[in-house]
Amino acid sequence: MKRSISILCGLASMATAVAMAADVVPAKAAPAKAAPAAKTAPATKAAPATKAAPATKATKATKAPRPKKIPPPPALPVDKIVDRNIAARGGLEAWRAVNSLTMSGEMDAGGKQDAKLPFVMSMKRPQKSRLGIKFQEQTAVQVWDGTQGWKVRPYLNRNEVENYTAAEVRSAAAAAELDGPLVDFERKGTKVALAGTEVVEDRNTYKLKLTLKGGEQIHLWIDAKSFLEAKIDGEPRRMDGRMRKVAVFYRDFKPVGGLQFPHTMETVVESVKGSHKMTIQAIKVNPPLDDSLFAKPQLGSVSQAAR
Repeated sequence: MKRSISILCGLASMATAVAMAADVVPAKAAPAKAAPAAKTAPATKAAPATKAAPATKATKATKAPRPKKIPPPPALPVDKIVDRNIAARGGLEAWRAVNSLTMSGEMDAGGKQDAKLPFVMSMKRPQKSRLGIKFQEQTAVQVWDGTQGWKVRPYLNRNEVENYTAAEVRSAAAAAELDGPLVDFERKGTKVALAGTEVVEDRNTYKLKLTLKGGEQIHLWIDAKSFLEAKIDGEPRRMDGRMRKVAVFYRDFKPVGGLQFPHTMETVVESVKGSHKMTIQAIKVNPPLDDSLFAKPQLGSVSQAAR
């Protein structure tokens, strides 16, 4: 099974779950009084039928303009594509010097209420992460300390700290470190191969196939001009009884501390209308993050964070 190696891909899934939970909360409505029966008006005589207007000739449909063909990008070996991607994102040594990150913003969770949920994602090497999403004065939390994980889901009326399921543990263990999938990929046990070229959102891209240490395979699309990420496989979702492919699009790259970060990400599910956007409003590079932040969460501290 393909698994997402980007920690950020999990944000949209959690936000959607929160929005769906909000949609199923029944709204109380006051009982409506029955309206009195209306008096019927006396029947009127039918008007004489009018003659139908002569049919007009159908106009010929105009042909839609053909999409402009984009010539393929120049051929490059996969190691050159990887090197240019790392350089475009800020450089190898600059990313190796990053030990922690925090990102905050809003995610478009969708649902009937079209909820926009504030979130904070904290990450620390080697593979610690904490995600908090606020919704209706409550905070949902997911924590991974590198070997085990916990979650608090008040939007499902669960006032308890739950352990990650076996599937969630496998997904978290396969997630990328904070520097992304291509930085020091050999050290991480990842194999990278060129799977061809594709046009993504009217841009030429190099399609890379990544085989992770555990054997999972995903695809990553690199913009052939900027050499920044354009798209990545998300974690497939089961909907309507079958697994559906998920894609995450990266947009609006901006420099923060000499490094390039996408500030807009859009998650699209195969054969599903609409999408979920996440907007990053603030990023901090190397903030002080104590290891206790990534320990098993306490319900009291989570409740205080929601205020």
